[in-house]
Amino acid sequence: MSIWWSLHLRREAASVPLARRLFLGTMETAGVDPDISYDLSVALSEACANAVEHGGDDDSSEAYRVTAYLDGEKCRIEVADSGPGFPSGGRRTPVRAAHAEAEHGRGLCLIQELADHVHIGNKPGRSGAVVSFDKILKWRKDASLVAV
Repeated sequence: MSIWWSLHLRREAASVPLARRLFLGTMETAGVDPDISYDLSVALSEACANAVEHGGDDDSSEAYRVTAYLDGEKCRIEVADSGPGFPSGGRRTPVRAAHAEAEHGRGLCLIQELADHVHIGNKPGRSGAVVSFDKILKWRKDASLVAV
């Protein structure tokens, strides 16, 4: 079974919990294990928060895009914005851990801890950052939409 959805959201703080709730509802309906769903929803929230904060100029009317794919035994999430992107193209840029007392800078590290594979980069040929990550799924025993 495959599920694919994409959201175009305004760069407003209220879009972060909206994306998270829609994602969690999809995962629950599909029958994904709640612990896996939770980990991915926290990573999604961090990626969305980065897009809201860094994904463009001060015009919050700009949108960012969230795309999620549940395909077989894996879930892949991509969050893309139209901001300046990551320094040096972001490709394989090491993410350094923030100090424990820091208010900012922990989101990308948290995504790396919660997901199985993470790619942080820039949109090819145009401005904007892309954070994508995936995780192997586990299913509830009573799941009605289990991948076969």
